[in-house]
Amino acid sequence: MPPEESSPAHPVVTLRGVGKTFERGTVALDGFDLTVRAGEFVSLLGPSGCGKSTALRIVAGLSQASVGTVETTAGHSGGIGFVFQDPTLMPWADVATNVRLPLDLLPGDAVTSRDAVARALASVGLTEFAASYPRELSGGMRMRASIARALVTGPQLLLMDEPFAALDEINRFKLNNDLLALWHDLRRTVIFVTHSVFESVYLSQRIVVMTSRPGRVFAEIDIPASQPRNEEFRTSADYAGYCRQVADALAGAMAVTS
Repeated sequence: MPPEESSPAHPVVTLRGVGKTFERGTVALDGFDLTVRAGEFVSLLGPSGCGKSTALRIVAGLSQASVGTVETTAGHSGGIGFVFQDPTLMPWADVATNVRLPLDLLPGDAVTSRDAVARALASVGLTEFAASYPRELSGGMRMRASIARALVTGPQLLLMDEPFAALDEINRFKLNNDLLALWHDLRRTVIFVTHSVFESVYLSQRIVVMTSRPGRVFAEIDIPASQPRNEEFRTSADYAGYCRQVADALAGAMAVTS
Protein backbone atom coordinates (compact mmCIF):
# COMPACT_ATOMS: atom_id res chain seq x y z
CA MET A 1 0.00 0.00 0.00
CA PRO A 2 2.35 2.75 -1.20
CA PRO A 3 1.60 6.37 -0.36
CA GLU A 4 -0.67 8.06 -2.84
CA GLU A 5 1.04 10.35 -5.29
CA SER A 6 -1.81 12.76 -6.02
CA SER A 7 -1.08 16.47 -5.73
CA PRO A 8 -2.06 17.87 -2.33
CA ALA A 9 -4.17 20.44 -4.21
CA HIS A 10 -6.23 17.77 -6.00
CA PRO A 11 -9.77 17.37 -4.60
CA VAL A 12 -10.66 13.78 -3.71
CA VAL A 13 -14.16 14.59 -2.45
CA THR A 14 -16.45 17.49 -3.39
CA LEU A 15 -20.00 17.93 -2.08
CA ARG A 16 -22.03 20.90 -3.30
CA GLY A 17 -25.40 21.87 -1.92
CA VAL A 18 -26.02 18.37 -0.64
CA GLY A 19 -29.30 17.69 1.11
CA LYS A 20 -30.66 14.48 2.54
CA THR A 21 -34.28 13.91 3.52
CA PHE A 22 -35.30 10.50 4.80
CA GLU A 23 -38.55 8.75 3.89
CA ARG A 24 -40.36 9.90 7.04
CA GLY A 25 -39.48 13.52 6.35
CA THR A 26 -36.45 13.97 8.63
CA VAL A 27 -34.05 16.44 7.02
CA ALA A 28 -30.53 15.30 7.95
CA LEU A 29 -28.51 17.61 5.69
CA ASP A 30 -29.37 20.86 3.96
CA GLY A 31 -27.04 22.83 1.71
CA PHE A 32 -23.99 20.89 2.89
CA ASP A 33 -20.72 21.78 1.12
CA LEU A 34 -17.42 19.99 1.59
CA THR A 35 -14.14 19.75 -0.31
CA VAL A 36 -11.39 17.39 0.86
CA ARG A 37 -8.05 17.31 -0.93
CA ALA A 38 -5.65 14.45 -1.43
CA GLY A 39 -3.65 13.56 1.66
CA GLU A 40 -5.75 15.69 4.03
CA PHE A 41 -6.97 14.59 7.44
CA VAL A 42 -10.33 16.29 7.93
CA SER A 43 -12.73 15.82 10.83
CA LEU A 44 -16.48 16.40 10.78
CA LEU A 45 -17.43 17.67 14.22
CA GLY A 46 -20.91 18.28 15.53
CA PRO A 47 -23.56 17.21 18.04
CA SER A 48 -25.26 13.83 17.82
CA GLY A 49 -27.84 13.74 15.05
CA CYS A 50 -26.35 16.60 13.04
CA GLY A 51 -25.81 14.49 9.92
CA LYS A 52 -22.09 13.71 10.24
CA SER A 53 -22.53 9.98 9.63
CA THR A 54 -25.09 10.65 6.90
CA ALA A 55 -22.57 12.83 5.05
CA LEU A 56 -19.94 10.11 5.40
CA ARG A 57 -22.28 7.46 4.02
CA ILE A 58 -23.11 9.68 1.06
CA VAL A 59 -19.41 10.08 0.29
CA ALA A 60 -19.00 6.30 0.54
CA GLY A 61 -21.90 5.65 -1.82
CA LEU A 62 -23.82 3.82 0.93
CA SER A 63 -26.58 6.43 0.79
CA GLN A 64 -27.78 8.77 -1.94
CA ALA A 65 -28.13 12.54 -1.58
CA SER A 66 -31.67 13.86 -2.07
CA VAL A 67 -30.31 17.00 -3.76
CA GLY A 68 -26.91 18.43 -4.67
CA THR A 69 -23.82 16.98 -6.33
CA VAL A 70 -21.31 14.47 -4.99
CA GLU A 71 -17.97 13.97 -6.74
CA THR A 72 -15.12 11.71 -5.71
CA THR A 73 -12.03 10.54 -7.52
CA ALA A 74 -11.67 7.56 -5.18
CA GLY A 75 -14.39 5.41 -6.76
CA HIS A 76 -16.50 2.87 -4.86
CA SER A 77 -14.77 -0.44 -5.67
CA GLY A 78 -11.76 -0.78 -3.40
CA GLY A 79 -10.92 2.93 -3.67
CA ILE A 80 -12.75 3.79 -0.44
CA GLY A 81 -12.23 2.16 2.94
CA PHE A 82 -14.90 2.56 5.64
CA VAL A 83 -14.39 2.07 9.38
CA PHE A 84 -17.62 1.92 11.39
CA GLN A 85 -18.07 2.77 15.07
CA ASP A 86 -18.64 -0.93 15.76
CA PRO A 87 -15.82 -3.15 14.42
CA THR A 88 -18.51 -5.48 12.90
CA LEU A 89 -16.14 -8.45 12.69
CA MET A 90 -17.43 -11.92 11.81
CA PRO A 91 -17.18 -13.82 15.13
CA TRP A 92 -16.79 -17.22 13.45
CA ALA A 93 -13.77 -16.12 11.36
CA ASP A 94 -10.21 -15.41 12.43
CA VAL A 95 -8.63 -11.97 12.09
CA ALA A 96 -6.95 -12.68 8.75
CA THR A 97 -10.23 -13.90 7.24
CA ASN A 98 -12.05 -10.83 8.52
CA VAL A 99 -9.43 -8.53 7.04
CA ARG A 100 -9.50 -10.38 3.71
CA LEU A 101 -13.27 -9.94 3.29
CA PRO A 102 -13.15 -6.87 0.97
CA LEU A 103 -10.64 -8.67 -1.28
CA ASP A 104 -12.98 -11.65 -1.56
CA LEU A 105 -15.47 -9.32 -3.23
CA LEU A 106 -12.94 -8.07 -5.79
CA PRO A 107 -11.10 -9.91 -8.61
CA GLY A 108 -7.62 -11.08 -7.65
CA ASP A 109 -5.48 -14.12 -6.94
CA ALA A 110 -4.86 -15.82 -3.62
CA VAL A 111 -1.18 -14.83 -3.40
CA THR A 112 -1.94 -11.15 -3.95
CA SER A 113 -4.71 -11.31 -1.34
CA ARG A 114 -2.47 -13.05 1.19
CA ASP A 115 0.25 -10.42 0.74
CA ALA A 116 -2.26 -7.57 1.05
CA VAL A 117 -3.70 -9.03 4.25
CA ALA A 118 -0.20 -9.43 5.70
CA ARG A 119 0.63 -5.79 4.92
CA ALA A 120 -2.65 -4.53 6.38
CA LEU A 121 -2.18 -6.52 9.59
CA ALA A 122 1.41 -5.32 9.93
CA SER A 123 0.30 -1.70 9.48
CA VAL A 124 -1.91 -1.92 12.59
CA GLY A 125 0.37 -4.16 14.66
CA LEU A 126 -1.73 -7.32 14.46
CA THR A 127 0.59 -9.66 12.58
CA GLU A 128 0.85 -12.01 15.55
CA PHE A 129 -2.94 -12.19 15.89
CA ALA A 130 -3.82 -13.22 12.33
CA ALA A 131 -5.15 -16.59 13.51
CA SER A 132 -6.98 -15.22 16.55
CA TYR A 133 -10.75 -14.82 16.74
CA PRO A 134 -12.54 -11.55 17.61
CA ARG A 135 -13.61 -12.89 21.02
CA GLU A 136 -9.93 -13.29 21.91
CA LEU A 137 -9.11 -9.63 21.21
CA SER A 138 -9.52 -6.51 23.33
CA GLY A 139 -11.81 -3.72 22.14
CA GLY A 140 -8.85 -1.74 20.85
CA MET A 141 -7.47 -4.74 18.96
CA ARG A 142 -10.85 -5.42 17.36
CA MET A 143 -10.89 -1.84 16.13
CA ARG A 144 -7.37 -2.29 14.75
CA ALA A 145 -8.63 -5.33 12.83
CA SER A 146 -11.48 -3.21 11.47
CA ILE A 147 -9.00 -0.55 10.33
CA ALA A 148 -6.83 -3.23 8.69
CA ARG A 149 -9.89 -4.51 6.82
CA ALA A 150 -10.57 -0.99 5.55
CA LEU A 151 -6.96 -0.63 4.40
CA VAL A 152 -6.53 -4.03 2.74
CA THR A 153 -7.66 -2.85 -0.72
CA GLY A 154 -5.20 0.06 -0.61
CA PRO A 155 -7.93 2.72 -0.69
CA GLN A 156 -7.23 6.28 -1.69
CA LEU A 157 -9.85 7.53 0.76
CA LEU A 158 -10.42 6.31 4.33
CA LEU A 159 -13.75 7.17 5.98
CA MET A 160 -13.98 6.70 9.75
CA ASP A 161 -17.29 7.01 11.63
CA GLU A 162 -16.49 7.64 15.31
CA PRO A 163 -14.30 4.52 15.44
CA PHE A 164 -12.93 5.13 18.94
CA ALA A 165 -16.08 6.41 20.66
CA ALA A 166 -16.70 3.20 22.63
CA LEU A 167 -13.13 2.84 23.90
CA ASP A 168 -11.74 3.91 27.25
CA GLU A 169 -9.58 7.03 27.32
CA ILE A 170 -6.25 5.18 27.48
CA ASN A 171 -7.03 3.05 24.43
CA ARG A 172 -8.52 6.02 22.62
CA PHE A 173 -5.37 8.11 23.11
CA LYS A 174 -3.17 5.23 21.96
CA LEU A 175 -5.24 4.57 18.85
CA ASN A 176 -5.28 8.29 18.06
CA ASN A 177 -1.47 8.19 18.08
CA ASP A 178 -1.38 5.02 16.02
CA LEU A 179 -3.84 6.42 13.48
CA LEU A 180 -1.75 9.55 13.00
CA ALA A 181 1.38 7.45 12.51
CA LEU A 182 -0.47 5.31 9.97
CA TRP A 183 -1.77 8.37 8.13
CA HIS A 184 1.71 9.89 8.09
CA ASP A 185 3.20 6.70 6.64
CA LEU A 186 0.52 5.95 4.03
CA ARG A 187 -0.64 9.50 3.25
CA ARG A 188 -4.18 8.41 2.55
CA THR A 189 -6.97 10.97 2.59
CA VAL A 190 -8.99 10.65 5.81
CA ILE A 191 -12.44 11.96 6.71
CA PHE A 192 -13.02 11.32 10.41
CA VAL A 193 -16.38 11.76 12.17
CA THR A 194 -16.30 12.64 15.87
CA HIS A 195 -18.25 14.56 18.50
CA SER A 196 -15.10 15.15 20.57
CA VAL A 197 -13.47 18.58 20.34
CA PHE A 198 -10.27 17.22 21.88
CA GLU A 199 -9.98 14.29 19.48
CA SER A 200 -10.70 16.44 16.43
CA VAL A 201 -8.00 18.97 17.35
CA TYR A 202 -5.42 16.30 18.08
CA LEU A 203 -5.95 14.40 14.84
CA SER A 204 -6.94 16.90 12.19
CA GLN A 205 -5.39 19.29 9.76
CA ARG A 206 -8.84 20.84 9.31
CA ILE A 207 -12.08 20.62 11.27
CA VAL A 208 -15.50 21.11 9.69
CA VAL A 209 -17.93 22.21 12.41
CA MET A 210 -21.56 21.34 11.64
CA THR A 211 -24.82 22.81 12.89
CA SER A 212 -27.50 20.74 14.59
CA ARG A 213 -29.95 19.00 12.28
CA PRO A 214 -30.31 19.78 9.48
CA GLY A 215 -26.54 19.65 9.15
CA ARG A 216 -24.77 22.52 7.45
CA VAL A 217 -21.19 23.75 7.61
CA PHE A 218 -20.93 26.39 10.33
CA ALA A 219 -17.15 26.86 10.32
CA GLU A 220 -13.93 25.35 8.99
CA ILE A 221 -10.95 25.62 11.30
CA ASP A 222 -7.36 24.84 10.29
CA ILE A 223 -5.11 23.16 12.87
CA PRO A 224 -1.62 24.06 11.60
CA ALA A 225 0.29 22.25 14.36
CA SER A 226 3.24 20.30 13.00
CA GLN A 227 3.38 16.53 12.51
CA PRO A 228 3.99 14.09 14.01
CA ARG A 229 1.88 15.06 17.02
CA ASN A 230 2.51 13.52 20.40
CA GLU A 231 1.85 13.95 24.10
CA GLU A 232 3.88 17.14 24.12
CA PHE A 233 1.36 18.67 21.72
CA ARG A 234 -1.58 17.27 23.69
CA THR A 235 -0.40 19.13 26.82
CA SER A 236 0.71 22.32 25.05
CA ALA A 237 -0.77 25.81 25.20
CA ASP A 238 -1.28 25.66 21.43
CA TYR A 239 -3.46 22.57 21.77
CA ALA A 240 -5.51 24.18 24.52
CA GLY A 241 -5.94 27.28 22.39
CA TYR A 242 -7.16 25.31 19.37
CA CYS A 243 -9.56 23.39 21.61
CA ARG A 244 -11.03 26.65 22.91
CA GLN A 245 -11.42 27.97 19.37
CA VAL A 246 -13.14 24.81 18.17
CA ALA A 247 -15.33 24.57 21.30
CA ASP A 248 -16.47 28.16 20.74
CA ALA A 249 -17.33 27.37 17.12
CA LEU A 250 -19.23 24.27 18.17
CA ALA A 251 -21.23 26.25 20.73
CA GLY A 252 -22.08 28.76 18.01
CA ALA A 253 -23.11 26.00 15.63
CA MET A 254 -25.39 24.42 18.22
CA ALA A 255 -27.08 27.75 18.82
CA VAL A 256 -28.11 28.04 15.16
CA THR A 257 -31.78 27.29 14.55
CA SER A 258 -33.03 25.97 11.22
